[in-house]
Amino acid sequence: MMEAFLRACPPLPLPAEMAAWDELALGMGLPGVMLMENAARAALGVLRRYQPHLAGKTVWLFMGGGNNGGDAAALARHLLDAHARPVVAHLKPLSRLRGAAAGHVRMARAAGVPFVSLTPLLRGGDAAHPPALLTRLCRRLSPVVAPDLPDGPPDICVDGLLGTGFSGVLRDDMRNLVAALNLLSARSFLLALDIPSGLDGATGRPCPEAVRAGATATFAAAKPGLALPQARRWTGDLHICDIGMPRGVRENGPCSLRLLPGDAPALFAAPLPQGYKNSYGHVAVIGGAGGLSGAAHLAALAALRSGAGLVTALTPAPSAAAVKGGRAEIMTRALPCPHAGAPWESAWTEETAAFLRGCAAVAAGPGMGRGDDALSFLEALLEEKGRPPVVFDADALMLLARRPKLLERLTARDMMTPHPGEAAALLQRPTAEVQAQRFQALRDLTRLSPAAVALKGAGTLAAQGSSPQLLCPADVPQLSVGGSGDVLAGCAAALLARAEQTGASTLAALGAALRLHVAAGKRCAAAFPVRGNGAEELAEAIPSAWTASGDDDAIFFDQDTPCFI
Repeated sequence: MMEAFLRACPPLPLPAEMAAWDELALGMGLPGVMLMENAARAALGVLRRYQPHLAGKTVWLFMGGGNNGGDAAALARHLLDAHARPVVAHLKPLSRLRGAAAGHVRMARAAGVPFVSLTPLLRGGDAAHPPALLTRLCRRLSPVVAPDLPDGPPDICVDGLLGTGFSGVLRDDMRNLVAALNLLSARSFLLALDIPSGLDGATGRPCPEAVRAGATATFAAAKPGLALPQARRWTGDLHICDIGMPRGVRENGPCSLRLLPGDAPALFAAPLPQGYKNSYGHVAVIGGAGGLSGAAHLAALAALRSGAGLVTALTPAPSAAAVKGGRAEIMTRALPCPHAGAPWESAWTEETAAFLRGCAAVAAGPGMGRGDDALSFLEALLEEKGRPPVVFDADALMLLARRPKLLERLTARDMMTPHPGEAAALLQRPTAEVQAQRFQALRDLTRLSPAAVALKGAGTLAAQGSSPQLLCPADVPQLSVGGSGDVLAGCAAALLARAEQTGASTLAALGAALRLHVAAGKRCAAAFPVRGNGAEELAEAIPSAWTASGDDDAIFFDQDTPCFI
């Protein structure tokens, strides 16, 4: 089931992996000039979404020396055919171009597209000042495309300077040019081809500057750096364009990451035929000790709102009423608590163990506390034969970090849902390092146990074992509230219970929970546009969030572009 789920998640090849895709396609005999033509036509389709009337529009296309530059040259020819007025400003001497890019330059020039060298414009003292450089560009390029109009910015600007293979730091002249294009973007619509120049295709960070596009047409597949929410400032709307890359390459080519699609919860949405409450699973929530009853309450409420048939909170007796919180649907199991300072000390009994064996899934940790008594209870749970799968969250993760040997008892049916601080504790490294190297941190977390793991935060990542990492590309401010993680834990436990019933993989249940959580946050955004919602509103939004699907994170799949294959 995991393989089927992963195939439904669009690939996000790293830049080096994308280069391997290209080599595989060329090895099959697909001409590079054809893939470049398809990319140009796909980019034209994206451009028409924002500029439907191209006739008479002035267009500056900035062309680097690689494949992105070839895409720009091919696009210029199509723009000329659409009665626009394009000019290609190129960095590299045209005589030094090779391969498909050189072929498309020849075709564009033969069709009548004018080409102008950027090299003289990037020299001289005033070229180091972006406003002065922009003035230079206007004086040189405007008369080429619109001699009948005063010198000024174009209607449309196309960035084809640097591709996804770029890494490191922009040279000073390129940095100045990028800054000038960003000044231009305030007055002209700016389309980036494949990736905004200066943006790192793996990390989504500028190096140290990047083009700020209104939209980006990326080809064959998005790259991880483009799909990360932090990149949206530079990519604008991201369009993933089909250019005829063979299915065999897309399915079998190297790919370390995949995009977690918005419709992932659909796998769990359909009601079961002739189902009754036990068909949808009995979820247990372990937590709510001391003054932390709200965390267990939120997890239990979220499990109910996510479709669990029954939910019982196991909590020390003094907290039972507060964990229930007046919700008749939340059942409680009050555990013996003779010592308030150690609420879990006498809580593990054979009766408790038998009850848990009858549950479909457990959410452990919300408000559990971090004392030795809680650690002993968690250890007993992990030693219990026939225990249900567990979502380890919050305090349970910190307890596992205290006793790393317990991680060996987790199974492939379990989940861990750490935020960066909890991940840092599990990995015994600084939180800042986890945040700076999130892909590596998740890979290291998956090596700790067979469990599926979500590393929470803007652009949450999830993986299990050696699977590709799944990227949830959302950054929803309404999720940044206390208790949001407890809601996710309850949601994940409800879907984990369903997975036990339907045969879906643990990673699929985790991915669906992440997307359902995001969709609920977006429902809250409609009522609380500048935040102010609580975690309870988030949990209450889950039922209506089940119907949210599709590419609602400014990422679009343009699959209807004509391709010449």
